[in-house]
Amino acid sequence: MLQRVLEPEVMDTAEEAIDYNQMDHSHVNRLFVDDFLLALSGMGLSPSSDAKSGSLTIFDAGTGTALIPIELMRRGIPARVSASDLAEAMLVVARDNVRAAGLESSIQLVLRDCKKLPEATASFDAVMSNSIVHHIPQPGSVLKELWRVLKPGGLMFVRDLMRPDDVETLESLVTTYAGDANTHQKQMFRDSLHAALTVEEVRELVRDFGLSSDSVKATSDRHWTIQGKKESPVGTA
Repeated sequence: MLQRVLEPEVMDTAEEAIDYNQMDHSHVNRLFVDDFLLALSGMGLSPSSDAKSGSLTIFDAGTGTALIPIELMRRGIPARVSASDLAEAMLVVARDNVRAAGLESSIQLVLRDCKKLPEATASFDAVMSNSIVHHIPQPGSVLKELWRVLKPGGLMFVRDLMRPDDVETLESLVTTYAGDANTHQKQMFRDSLHAALTVEEVRELVRDFGLSSDSVKATSDRHWTIQGKKESPVGTA
């Protein structure tokens, strides 16, 4: 098994933000949104669950250049997304993307360290994240914060890269999924795979806040996904 090799927690140069934004994430993003919406539906979370606003409140951790919130909102669901990142350079590009999509009223971009969020406990109907975990030296801190700001009855949906067993598999994944990318983009993907967690490592982390091992599954040849409901405390409605 490959050992985990950390990469920088924050991708905060203009070059990194532009290269990341120009990589073709479209298929992965569509699949993430498909699966997220299916999970919401399966839990009975209606887009009209917030009586005051008529919309779900969603927190997106490590939004990057906001491509997933944009894909989500293009599906026409009533929702308000707080899309967060610790990299100002990413949010600069994200702001342009959100403006170009005409979604400034439904996607709020916020600068956040997701290891210590200022948001109140139980603030959101759903929390989601794609590919923040492998950036964090101690990723359990982020997962616990996302769990904290999630309302009872809400959905946690977190997906990230899965560390391969060996160098040969890693290089095969780079060739398959970044073969047409430039040298810097390929190295970014390679480094991310090295920094990723295994399914068993993630299962150990979620046990700390009460999710079962079954909530974590390998969902592609390079991804794992956490899908879990935050149960209401005993004795509450």
